Amino acid sequence: MMESIEKASVVQPPSRIWRGLTTRREILMKNRTAIVMAAGKGTRMDSDLPKVLVPVCGRPMVEYVYDALREAGVDRQIVVIGHRADLVREQMAGRDDVVFVEQTEQLGTGHAVMMCREELIGFDGPVLVVAGDSPLMQADSISALFDGFDLDRPACILGTGYRDEPKGFGRIVRDQAGQFSEIVEQKDATAAQLAIQEVNLSCYVFDCKDLLGALDSLGNTNAQNEYYITDCPGILLAAGKDVVALDVLKPCESLSINTMEDLATVETEMSRMGSR
Repeated sequence: MMESIEKASVVQPPSRIWRGLTTRREILMKNRTAIVMAAGKGTRMDSDLPKVLVPVCGRPMVEYVYDALREAGVDRQIVVIGHRADLVREQMAGRDDVVFVEQTEQLGTGHAVMMCREELIGFDGPVLVVAGDSPLMQADSISALFDGFDLDRPACILGTGYRDEPKGFGRIVRDQAGQFSEIVEQKDATAAQLAIQEVNLSCYVFDCKDLLGALDSLGNTNAQNEYYITDCPGILLAAGKDVVALDVLKPCESLSINTMEDLATVETEMSRMGSR
């Protein structure tokens, strides 16, 4: 009897516990999908190339995004293509973890994600939504977003960051408890909101089923008649879902490329950091 009690009270050795946690993490990491928005033309880039193929330090910018997502454990990348789609297909050909979806009309970021419905139906896991023109995307930031999702499985996590000069970015408004309340765009912000330095950086992790539900409610009643993925967190929050703003993105990840001047700034920063 005493022998049975002693056997039952044996504590698992730490190495075995850590092996179990590592195995669980590996399983979760094999269930990660990303949507990469890569359909834009980039009209201010002095090039007829798709924007994501414009070189940054000698490589098409989408290649940096692809590498960061792979390093972060994403095992399927749904690349939304549009302008000169054949060139993006050619650039990313021969990769088993890449599938292409065409966005023949450019009707906004939300519309780009809508085009991925067929690839998402039946998937039960996290879906990362990112821009393909983000060559300074960091794998550890993306991993932190996925880890946050794996911990609590909210409907949506917004990746946010801080900028000393937040002009032009949507501000992250939090309630008195510090929880995400809304994204307020620059043109709609009050004076107090304009002083907020935490900004939306267009990087989201959604629970797939919640994302599909939000897309069903997404409208285009705005001046551009376009569908914006930035509306989805608010839709989910209004439905009583858990939406989290996680400030894990680095200052370099707030550097967007819309002009040749922006490109030069990013190349300078990339050289300073050490090109990947």
